[in-house]
Amino acid sequence: MKGTTHLAIGAALGVAAGLRLQTDFETGMVWIAVSSLSALIPDLDGPSILSGKLSKFAKTFREVVLSSGILLVIGLAALYHWKGYYHFPLTLLGAALTLAGFAFREGFIRNALVSGIGAGLAAWGAFHSIYWLIGLGAYVAIAPWLKHRGLTHTVWAAAVWWGISLGFEAYVGYEGIATIAVLGYLSHLMADTLTPSGVKWLNPLVKKTFKLPFL
Repeated sequence: MKGTTHLAIGAALGVAAGLRLQTDFETGMVWIAVSSLSALIPDLDGPSILSGKLSKFAKTFREVVLSSGILLVIGLAALYHWKGYYHFPLTLLGAALTLAGFAFREGFIRNALVSGIGAGLAAWGAFHSIYWLIGLGAYVAIAPWLKHRGLTHTVWAAAVWWGISLGFEAYVGYEGIATIAVLGYLSHLMADTLTPSGVKWLNPLVKKTFKLPFL
């Protein structure tokens, strides 16, 4: 399934959760960013989630997402350095866009760049004893080198993501982040289960590929 579809599903989950629970605007934006990122993160493995023949629109979309994320992160970093200004939801959005942009790319350089970001996150987490950030960094660093629809597309990976999200939720103080994160992650696996290739939810313990019978 296309990355843009996963992104749309994740964003829709965040919007639906925010409307259902009537959260404030800032919390709603955080949920949308978390659910969108969580719906994309399994496809950091293997090839680009926009691999194959890309349309002109897809290529433009890929570059816009990546550029927007990088510019937002740089702008917020500059504001924090010079003015002491810090806005968590925008920082999260910038990080999500940057990682999504890299996920849309493909090849060795893409994998190396993503791994470098992951290693940096893990190192920062270790230096400041932020354990959920160490876990996130390790996931981001390792995932690009795994087989596509392999270990990142399992219930075990979803459990790991939930654990990381629990730590993140406690760290930032936004209730519901872990729940919306794991729902976003599982939405990716369920959507891929609807494709002809299916998903090995219990890999490596069970090699069976789960998909709809008529596919």
